[in-house]
Amino acid sequence: SNEKHKQIVFSWKEMRRFALTNLRDFGMGKRSAEEKIIEECHHLIQEFTKHDGKAFDTTQPLNYATSNIISSIVYGSRFEYTDPQFKGMVDRANENIRLSGSPSVQLYNMFPWLGHWIKNRKQIMKNKDRNLTDIRDLVKHLKETLNPQVRRGLVDSFLIREQKDKDSDVVDSHYHENNRIFTILHLFAAGTDTTAATLRWGLLLMAKYPQVQDQVQEELSRVIGSRQVQVEDRKNLPYTDAVIHETQRLANIAPMSIPHITSRDVTFQGYFIKKGTAVFPLLTSVLYDESEWESPYTFNPGHFLNEHGQFMPKEAFMPFSAGRRVCLGEGLARMEVFLFFTSLLQHFCFTPPCGVTEDELDLTPAVGFTLSPSPHQLCAVSRF
Repeated sequence: SNEKHKQIVFSWKEMRRFALTNLRDFGMGKRSAEEKIIEECHHLIQEFTKHDGKAFDTTQPLNYATSNIISSIVYGSRFEYTDPQFKGMVDRANENIRLSGSPSVQLYNMFPWLGHWIKNRKQIMKNKDRNLTDIRDLVKHLKETLNPQVRRGLVDSFLIREQKDKDSDVVDSHYHENNRIFTILHLFAAGTDTTAATLRWGLLLMAKYPQVQDQVQEELSRVIGSRQVQVEDRKNLPYTDAVIHETQRLANIAPMSIPHITSRDVTFQGYFIKKGTAVFPLLTSVLYDESEWESPYTFNPGHFLNEHGQFMPKEAFMPFSAGRRVCLGEGLARMEVFLFFTSLLQHFCFTPPCGVTEDELDLTPAVGFTLSPSPHQLCAVSRF
C-alpha cells in the first residue's frame, strides 16, 4: 500500500538524519572519533605484533578493529578482541556479507520462490537472529544503566528520544524498538566490512608493491617520525594520501553501489526511466573509466599526484557514491582508513608469506556483497 511505502520512506529519512547527527557528535562531547580510532590503533598493533612476523590472515583483526569504532559510537565502549560475544557478532555479520553476495542468494533476490532450497539463506537468517539477540542483550544493559545527562553513544540518544516521544504521547513515533535495532544493525553492517576490506586491500597492495610501501614509509618517517599520526597530518602526506585513494579506486569494494529508486520520471541518456524504478549506479564505470584514469586497471598512485608530487583530487573518485544518498559514514571511514593504514605502516613492513613471491599475491576479489581480497596471509614484520 502506498501509505505504508510513504511511511517506510519517511522513517528511513528520519533514521538517516538521526544517524548522521549522532555520527557527527558521537564523540558525545567526551572523545572525538579521532581519539577512538587512535586508541584502537594501539590494540590493533598489539594484535599484529603477536604473530611475531609470521604469516597470518589479516581479516579478523581488521574486522574487530573497525567494528570497535562503530561499537564505541553506538554503545559507547569498545570490546576486547577475545570477548566471545563480540567475536561471534562480528564473525556472523561478516559471514552474512559473504553469503549475501553469493550467486545463490543473488538468484534468490531475483526469484524469491527459490528461497526454500537455498541453505545460504537459512544460514543468513540464523546469523541475523543470533545477532539480534546479542544486540537486544547489549541494549537492555544500556537501558538499565541509562543516565540522560551522560550520553555514552548513539543507543543512549535513541533511548532518550524514545522516552521523550512516549512521555509526550507522540503518535506514530519513529523511535521504537524495531527502528532502534534496525539502525544499530545497519551501522554495523555498513561500517565494519567495508572499511576492513579497504584496509585489507591496502596491506595486500603494499606487500605486492614493496617499492610503493618503501615510499610511503619514507614519507611517514620524514614527516611524522615515530609519533602518532593525526588526521591533520594528511595534508602533509601527499604520497600516502594518493596511495590510499588509489587503493580505494582499484579495490572498488562496492562496484554496484547500492540500489537507488528514482524519485520521479526521468529521461537519462535517451532512456526513459519511470518513477519508482530500482537503479544500480555502477561505481565501477567511473572508478575504472579509461577516459579519466591513465591506467585504470593497474595500481598507480600517480593517478592522484601532479607533476610536483602534490596530491590532486579527482572528480571521478567516488567510492562512497554521490548525491543525496552518498555514504553517511564517509567522513568516519576516511578517517579510519587513514589512521589505521598509516599507523600500521609506521610499525610494520608487510611482505608475502615465506615461499610466496610478490607476483603470486592474487588481486582477484572474493565474491561477496562487498569485494574483499581473496583469502590470503601476510607477514607483518616489525620495523623497530
